[in-house]
Amino acid sequence: MSSNLVNLISECFIKPLNELSPEAKQPIHFTPFELAWLNFKYSQRGLLFRKPPSPDCFSITTFLNHLQHSLSATLTHFYPLAARFATRKQENPPSYVIYLDPENSPGAKFIYAKAGATVSDVLDPPDVPLLVHSFFDLNNAICYDGHTLPLLSIQVTELVDGIFIGCSFNHMVTDGTSLWHFMAAWSEIFRSGGQSVSRPPVFKRWVLDGYDPIINLPYNHQDQFIERFENQTFKERFFSFSSTAISKLKATANSECSTQKISSLQAVIALLWRCITRARCLPHDCEITCSLMFSTRARLNPPLSDDYFGNPVHIVGGKATVGDLLAHGLGWAAFRLHEAVINHDDKAIKEEVESWIKSPVIYKRIHLFGANLVRAASSPRFDMYGCEFGLGKALAVRSGCTNKCDGKITMHPGREGGGSMDVEVCLLPEYMKNIQSDQELMSYLMIY
Repeated sequence: MSSNLVNLISECFIKPLNELSPEAKQPIHFTPFELAWLNFKYSQRGLLFRKPPSPDCFSITTFLNHLQHSLSATLTHFYPLAARFATRKQENPPSYVIYLDPENSPGAKFIYAKAGATVSDVLDPPDVPLLVHSFFDLNNAICYDGHTLPLLSIQVTELVDGIFIGCSFNHMVTDGTSLWHFMAAWSEIFRSGGQSVSRPPVFKRWVLDGYDPIINLPYNHQDQFIERFENQTFKERFFSFSSTAISKLKATANSECSTQKISSLQAVIALLWRCITRARCLPHDCEITCSLMFSTRARLNPPLSDDYFGNPVHIVGGKATVGDLLAHGLGWAAFRLHEAVINHDDKAIKEEVESWIKSPVIYKRIHLFGANLVRAASSPRFDMYGCEFGLGKALAVRSGCTNKCDGKITMHPGREGGGSMDVEVCLLPEYMKNIQSDQELMSYLMIY
């Protein structure tokens, strides 16, 4: 590798291009979906592009200016990303009301950095190099820090022969659906040179019937609910599943259960649940959980639009003992995940929200990163490779160092499309070594 050093060249804050309307200046109150994530670290996703081959065709100064101007125009539509949080305290009874204040709008952070590394330095090593973590900002920030830190930070890192655009975003403000909606809009404005977007975001908050949209958290000091923790280092590796392999996985899972209800995503996650469990060499009576973070938009009645801007996510999971999971086939594991998802319907979601309102729980590390856990996040349905910034289709999608744990799997679409998937698997070194020789996993990775 040429250099592991990433040098900061400049930074600034980008504000919305146009003045906000009086309506847009109103406070945006967080829902129970979002307030539970106050301790969650900023999420990080980025796209790696190759520079144009001829220096005469590319000016980094022109490119950065175009990115900044188009970002400013995009923030006019996605203005919460330029704002900050605010808190209103009440003494009797003690309570915190945390909300987003669009009038306090210092802007999104924009960083330009340079590294002596190449595209090959990023993509060729079998494990994701630590260099990638330095392509992102706000590595230690938690969502609560949105009171003082930017809710969105863009770091553009110039490599010898490439460009990496890394986004660090406050997960209370956006989930994956909203992030890639924003990225698509930014790409659209960058390419068109205009100021309009084809899919404007929807900011009207979802509120449970019969409840106030303003939620009082029963605390009198932040120390009662805030928890900070250090990022840990794990081995991270991408496993690529061709569309043919996924079709076979899905067919196998459904055939074993005599059904057609198991999705491709459930089949892939079930395979990794089994393979990671084998790699850990746990006792057969040990209980293990596979949890999925998923959007509730389509499951609510009436459903929320995909353009709903926020973080309406819930966590569901399947449980099994090691013995049961490994004694049965792929379909058995996949069907447990399928049942967990379909049972989390409108009624279940609203009951969970109502329970939370009556007794709020702010997630802490023990809730998010428990032992013997496999956790799936993101989605291969996000149009990540549709986000182009005058550099053609991205070479790869990568994530930063935040919110990683042993057993975390992050789902991405495969670059070749057609239903293929790339999965980032995060494991302790000894488990990563074991999973690389897992016969069941390797049998599907070799199908083209």
